[in-house]
Amino acid sequence: MEMKIGLHLKQKQQLVMTPKLQQALKLLQMPAIELQQMLKQEIMENPLLDEEEEFLELQEEEERREAEEKEKEKEKEKDEDPESESGDGEDNVDWEEYLQSGWEASAGLGEEVPEDFVERVPVAKRSFTDQLISQLRIVTDDERTIEIGDYIIGSLDESGYLTCELDEVANTFGVSVEEVGRILGVIQTFDPPGVGARNLQESLLIQLANRGLEDSLAATIIRDHFDDFKQKKYPELSKKLKVPIQEIQNQCKVISTLDPKPGLEIMAGDPQYVIPDLVVEKVDEKYVVYLNDKNIPRLRINNVYQEELLKDNKDGNRETKEFIQSRLKSARWLIQTIEQRRRTMVKVMECIVEKQREFFEKGTAFLRPLTLQQVASEINMHESTVSRVTTNKYVQTPRGVFELKFFFSSSLGTQDGSEISAKSAKDTIRRIIEREDARNPLSDQKIADMLKKDGLNIARRTVAKYREQLNILPARMRKQY
Repeated sequence: MEMKIGLHLKQKQQLVMTPKLQQALKLLQMPAIELQQMLKQEIMENPLLDEEEEFLELQEEEERREAEEKEKEKEKEKDEDPESESGDGEDNVDWEEYLQSGWEASAGLGEEVPEDFVERVPVAKRSFTDQLISQLRIVTDDERTIEIGDYIIGSLDESGYLTCELDEVANTFGVSVEEVGRILGVIQTFDPPGVGARNLQESLLIQLANRGLEDSLAATIIRDHFDDFKQKKYPELSKKLKVPIQEIQNQCKVISTLDPKPGLEIMAGDPQYVIPDLVVEKVDEKYVVYLNDKNIPRLRINNVYQEELLKDNKDGNRETKEFIQSRLKSARWLIQTIEQRRRTMVKVMECIVEKQREFFEKGTAFLRPLTLQQVASEINMHESTVSRVTTNKYVQTPRGVFELKFFFSSSLGTQDGSEISAKSAKDTIRRIIEREDARNPLSDQKIADMLKKDGLNIARRTVAKYREQLNILPARMRKQY
């Protein structure tokens, strides 16, 4: 086959994502708190962008200055008129105009010196690692022990478990495994109890010892019969330990109060609070949707600054004019995009409310199947747009705060030909298990049969999958004696 080099024309359709389009999509996907931070930054960088509240403050400041000038003129006239010095000077002040100017009444009678402003600095919190290292330095001042201990502490995972082998540490520092084990034993006495363990079994034993229960029946169950404990084989434990089943259950309740991940609470850091992006309220018989954007800056074009810049640079250089024009264009585009974002989010949520009205009226059991494509078709938008609107967004409703993705779910068929959502099926399974007899828990097949009697066609393996997603144990492990 002969190879030739040549030029060829070819047509093809291709979507080109311009920087402006990319930024618009990014703004659409941003949750409220990120958008607030982004707009604050834009206001700082673009001199033609103003926050409406700041504009009002500028107007008030200008009014204050005018009022001050008027007062100075009156004082000057009073000094020039000798007759004005007789009598009470306060009688000649137009107090109504003075107070309407926005000044405090005390300002004319001697301004108070403002108190020093002290910025609130967040309290510095020590990390999980720092807390353990601090405890290590309290119990020993031996540099070698501290060096090895620091290495061990640095090898703990977020749950507080040791992730390396003792011989690895021993080889690293050229010491015996026994010496490393001794230092690890010291770390295992630190707070939180259970930290420094190599597995769950060891962590539970450490926590029991911390409570003075190292010789208890609970410790024996964990130390010698851990597999039976994990599988809740209470009859087998009762026979092996020759104690009543009720006593086995009591000891297992004690064990259940221990922390399986002792380092997680401290390692996780500060909690992340959810700020709803949308609010749904019931007014009379209608559900009203609005944005929770009171903390998001309201943008406007600074016309005063714009006119001044254009006037000052009417005969100026070309680069300055181009800069002003580009900043003006960018400001206008941002304002329009933010407004479009607001309208799109409200439109999507209104559609969700319309489709899921039964949920808002009656609860999760009445959540209907809903897809992104259905909402997109309803409001004449692309499915990807709806996906961006509902990603990492939350809504405050009369039934609580939910992620917008919560309202979308696949469908399951019923005997009458209608459909219910998978979330509704999960909620039904959860409620069935909550009401079951703990001494005779329901199997997955039994639950499937019960759902079928209620008109919901669902297979046993689907019940098992939903049960696992709900973090519910199988029947044999839920059984209580």
